[in-house]
Amino acid sequence: METSGKEDSVQFTDCIYQDRSLSKHVRDNVHGIIYLEPFCLKFIDTAQFQRLRDLKQLGLTDMVYPGAVHSRFEHSLGVYWLAGEAINKLKLYHEDLKIDSFDRRTVKLAGLLHDIGHGPFSHMFEREFLPQVINGCTWSHEEMSVKMIDYIVEENNIDIDPAELKRVQELIRASSNHGEQNSVTKKRFLYDIVANGRTGIDVDKFDYMVRDSRACGIGCSFQFERLMETMRVIDDEICYRASDYLTVHKLFATRADLHRTVYTHAKVKAVELMAIDAMCHANSAFKIAESIQSAAEFWKLDDTILKRIETSDDPEVKEAKDLIHRIRRRDLYQFCNEYSVPKENLEHFKDITPKDIVCSEVPNILLKSGSVTLKEEDVAVCTVKIDLTHGRKNPLERINFFKDYESALHGEKFPIQDDRISHLLPTFYQDKIVRVYAKKPELVAAVSEAFENYQKVTYGRTEQVHPTPKKKQRKA
Repeated sequence: METSGKEDSVQFTDCIYQDRSLSKHVRDNVHGIIYLEPFCLKFIDTAQFQRLRDLKQLGLTDMVYPGAVHSRFEHSLGVYWLAGEAINKLKLYHEDLKIDSFDRRTVKLAGLLHDIGHGPFSHMFEREFLPQVINGCTWSHEEMSVKMIDYIVEENNIDIDPAELKRVQELIRASSNHGEQNSVTKKRFLYDIVANGRTGIDVDKFDYMVRDSRACGIGCSFQFERLMETMRVIDDEICYRASDYLTVHKLFATRADLHRTVYTHAKVKAVELMAIDAMCHANSAFKIAESIQSAAEFWKLDDTILKRIETSDDPEVKEAKDLIHRIRRRDLYQFCNEYSVPKENLEHFKDITPKDIVCSEVPNILLKSGSVTLKEEDVAVCTVKIDLTHGRKNPLERINFFKDYESALHGEKFPIQDDRISHLLPTFYQDKIVRVYAKKPELVAAVSEAFENYQKVTYGRTEQVHPTPKKKQRKA
């Protein structure tokens, strides 16, 4: 039996290298040489997949971090590569899993195509623009990815086994709908690789955390290679060595730090709020939201939508054009202040609206320009949620660990509580930060005072760390 296992491993390794001899290769700035196998090139070399070159991975973040201009195209290649590396390692470590070419192909394809359904400007399109123009919108980029895959196959006459296609789509849905995994009776661990709805540890995060950190020049201390090397499958789920507990914690902490310092940077949010307003003003003329109804129309929509609006001669989009011109001149919505929602108010927190701020305005606020009366359209409010992927709960409570490789072979797994590792780890796992912006520089003082008054009325005290600086409140 031992000899047979070695022969299987050798055959599998030979198969990988044979595949690479038939593959094209590209040099990636994160993973080095990436080999693109023929079955994946059928999808890569389509107009619909090439569209990902025109979708920046971090949307409008390059307005603050100029290096953040990398696209979803290169991220998708990176996830494809890591998905293949992950399943190759599991195959070598686990003869009992009977991982075959079907498993390997579908996992790699899922990694390649998991973001094919994204709209313009990263998650801004899905989470902030669509809800403003479509009441009760439940659209998700994962479901659009599934539709786009069907469209690509049909439009480009790609010969693929229907069973493979179904598996790829299930793997992509795994992050947004954990129920997909619960209905699977065998090889559920495959759903832990690309988009992990069970624990939140997946190769999608491995790639974008390193790639985004490098592009923004902020460094990344988390090393995914350690987890890739030591992961094992126990009871059909991927588990990790107990000694890697802090490495797993660092994964979630690093992700939260990226959200705080990059993805939700106050100035980035100001640009996004302006872009959302511009797209809302132009939605009717450009039928932006309508595009989500059809994959045939959706794939034509990318980050160039702002340029199309900006250069349009349609008088109906004048307000949208003016906002885009302001972004170009960096005449942005002015950040007034922010506060972190108190822990005791998080559970029943209701999103704050511009109306809430305006209704809290102190009468007869006097500025140098005289009395100011705020209107709802003068104020922008956003609520930033930062967590470790499991809301207010500890994400590590969903993860199982093993003592050592020998115990893993015997199927011994267990969860670990934070207080058994370190008392320095957090006891709370979510922040909600309320930020308020004045859409005109001369209104900063009025909006700031109304915002402070709102906090006093709501909480009986001012929650923000410091007052809005007087220099910022002066008329521009």
